[in-house]
Amino acid sequence: MKVLLVEDEFYTRKGLLALLHELQKDIEVVGESGTVEEAVALTRSLHPDLVLLDIHLPDGDAFNYLEQTTEFDFQIIFITAHDNFAIKAIKQGAVDYILKPVVPEDLEEAIDKVVASYQAGHPPAVDTVHREKLFLSFNDCIQVIHFQELMFCESDNGYTTFFLSNGQSFLSSKPLKDFESEFPTKKFVRTHQSFIVNLDYVNRYQKDGYCILHNDQKIPVSVRRKKQFMTQLMQ
Repeated sequence: MKVLLVEDEFYTRKGLLALLHELQKDIEVVGESGTVEEAVALTRSLHPDLVLLDIHLPDGDAFNYLEQTTEFDFQIIFITAHDNFAIKAIKQGAVDYILKPVVPEDLEEAIDKVVASYQAGHPPAVDTVHREKLFLSFNDCIQVIHFQELMFCESDNGYTTFFLSNGQSFLSSKPLKDFESEFPTKKFVRTHQSFIVNLDYVNRYQKDGYCILHNDQKIPVSVRRKKQFMTQLMQ
């Protein structure tokens, strides 16, 4: 597995190289870069399988780099001193997000995820890695929502409430449309302007325009969304 290391701090880069060597994994560091421009050029010439990517670089940031390399299929492990980019990094499909100073065990765990995937012959695509979880950012924490536990979402006046199968609920100050692209399309369907439902929790559809969940929650199904809802439900 070919690895590209993008890190502008010389000693951090050399430290990461040493750690990678000590791991003795089935990987090869094929290139090093300290800038967005150079990283893009190396990606185009080397076609790495994995990029260890610092967020802050002298001529831009990691997201500038990703915007210029969308045609390439590689995985990402973010390595940075700043945790305020965690949500954005995860939405970019990062396999992992490691804070500096890098702990060897954290790096090994992240590398193992990627190596295991490649050895199995089916590496996850960069843009779908995050699809098992949703991340909600609050003032005091980042809340992890596992899609398999999410029953439905309801939007009201620009806020969205996430209802879980264990009875918990979480209120976000963002509208439902901001989250819609994050949901796995096979499991979740928008039944109404204000609702997205996990089809695994649908018990029945009533002809009066409601679907009933396993907990007897009634969710409206609008006329214009009924066809899509029924199609996905019957699959």
